[in-house]
Amino acid sequence: MSVAFTKEESAETASETLLPDRSISPHPNLVTETGLQALQAQLRGAREAFDAAQAIDDVNEKRRQSAVPLRDARYLTERLRTAQVMPRPASTDVVAFGSTVTFSRPDGRVQTYRIVGEDEADPKAGSISFVAPVAKSLMGKAVGDVVGAGAQEIEILSIGVSAQNPLAE
Repeated sequence: MSVAFTKEESAETASETLLPDRSISPHPNLVTETGLQALQAQLRGAREAFDAAQAIDDVNEKRRQSAVPLRDARYLTERLRTAQVMPRPASTDVVAFGSTVTFSRPDGRVQTYRIVGEDEADPKAGSISFVAPVAKSLMGKAVGDVVGAGAQEIEILSIGVSAQNPLAE
């Protein structure tokens, strides 16, 4: 094997292993207790993946396998450092961070979402970020209020407070 080939492979490996950092949101890092636990579990997973990659003998493969877990660990460490755990809403009078809100749309659809932190949000699983436009329009409103959400209005049908830990429900 020629030296030129080795250098080319190393340069190729370097470009694969120097991943850009995941972007950090400019918004406050509000989290639920469940969201904080999820961030901690993700960090543990990233560290375990990094440790497993360190056991690889081939230096180039070690770098490749370490790149994503190392980047994720940096991101998750920062998100945990800045996390502000929000208490469960004290009441169901108005929509707040952590509330579960059911609303109807003009086309007859009824949707239910829990308002959570950015890293915890998963619309397909029924949670949206507190910085999402629909969540912003719902915050501070009460049952029966009609609010604008984009080009349409939605009516709040109910406000609930679910357990922070889904296993406790």
